Amino acid sequence: MPYVVKPGVIGVAIMPRIEGDGRSLEELLYDATQAVLKDAGITIEDVDGIVVASNDQYDGRAISIMAASGSVGGVDRDILSTPSAGEHAFVLGALRVACGQYRTQLVVSWSPTEASSIPEAQRLAADPYFHRRLPMDEQASHALQASALMAQVPGLDAAAQAVLRKNRANGGRAYPDLVQAPAQSGKPTRWPLPADSMAPPVTGVVAILLAGEDFVREQGRTDTAWIAGMGWTTEPAFLGDRDLGEAPALREAARQAYAEAGIDSPLDSVQVAEISDATPFQELMAYEALGLAPRGEWAALSEDNRFGANGSLPVNLSGGVTCLNPVFCTGLIRIAEVANQVRGRAGRHQKAGVKRGLAQASSGMAMQYQTVIVFDREEKGAAA
Repeated sequence: MPYVVKPGVIGVAIMPRIEGDGRSLEELLYDATQAVLKDAGITIEDVDGIVVASNDQYDGRAISIMAASGSVGGVDRDILSTPSAGEHAFVLGALRVACGQYRTQLVVSWSPTEASSIPEAQRLAADPYFHRRLPMDEQASHALQASALMAQVPGLDAAAQAVLRKNRANGGRAYPDLVQAPAQSGKPTRWPLPADSMAPPVTGVVAILLAGEDFVREQGRTDTAWIAGMGWTTEPAFLGDRDLGEAPALREAARQAYAEAGIDSPLDSVQVAEISDATPFQELMAYEALGLAPRGEWAALSEDNRFGANGSLPVNLSGGVTCLNPVFCTGLIRIAEVANQVRGRAGRHQKAGVKRGLAQASSGMAMQYQTVIVFDREEKGAAA
């Protein structure tokens, strides 16, 4: 779509796993906000508006933004909240800058683990007449999806295990103090997914600062990750209306983002990618929908290492969701990780020479929500 103003990321703060320090949620949000302001080299006075994303059921209180507003600088400042997914806050913030009404936007999302049962909280979002009675949570929906995909692609388990090994190795390098090896167990937590194929929920916070081209020029910045393309779509909530072995919403989100970024061949156009992999099967599905590898090539991935850390297109250098899983904000973390790669600020897992990166965020039951973002190091096609 044409933008009035070109938006870009000028600051990132990722706290993918927080535990045992006794800080309240409000304190964690304040810390993340201060960290992203420091990374961007600006103060809260430079922020025109804020978009936050949180889930009242996960937070264990109604209208959780009311308690968080002060921590993120929302007092006497324009603030907007979305309860659907962390990545949707990014899209909203980017569009607010792109429309020319705001020069800067702070985006913050969080996912605590204080609720007595996260699966029970997720079941409140399930269809009340059929799915909630199963009972249905996100893990159960992911398992149904894996089962459907395995029925369509025989011998898929080996490819999924290769994806899992890749991501766990990446996570150990990227966040050695945070990523813990899961207990090895062949028993499925949700059939057919082994218990060690999914990371347990953890508390996490992520913050991103967006700015328009004029603000970036005034600041003299050279480390901006410019948004080259965005796409976002939604599939039906009722799983009975969907073929869980396919990802049509992701195909459409990718089409939107690629068209906007002028990408015909993503394999030849991007140097790094982050994919939402609540299970390794979901990463495989994303390969196909994003135009990276059709399912006929999945069996060869464990041998050619094209998506490995030293491959032609490294995927999930951060380790992805199968390593660190702050459930509600994992999608926004994928976006933040790619923005940092393009900015040259990814730390231990930085890939040299990244000029363009791809982020894919999924959330909801069996990848219901899909968002695709393409970032450029160079500012191109700023205003339409």
